[in-house]
Amino acid sequence: MVGLAAGIKADHPGDAELISMWVEPAWRGRGVGHRLVDAVLSWAAGEGFGGVRLWVAQGNARAERLYARQGFERTGEVQPMAAGAPERLEFEMLRRVG
Repeated sequence: MVGLAAGIKADHPGDAELISMWVEPAWRGRGVGHRLVDAVLSWAAGEGFGGVRLWVAQGNARAERLYARQGFERTGEVQPMAAGAPERLEFEMLRRVG
């Protein structure tokens, strides 16, 4: 396996969420991430969702750049990555589809 991503219905009405995005380190920088994001965006548009949301770990600049190139923008929402680790934050990004 070289990568995976999934799309689910988001908590925000009318939107989907891209989750579990991962690309095998040896395959990063080869367009796999773009194709995975494109697949989730296509699925979301086909299902009639108005946008796709996702969460990015703060400090993961490479992931943020990938999503920004795909048209995602920060929403301003920030949350802890885990209940027991309030110092590890992630921020939300959104792209409208359809």
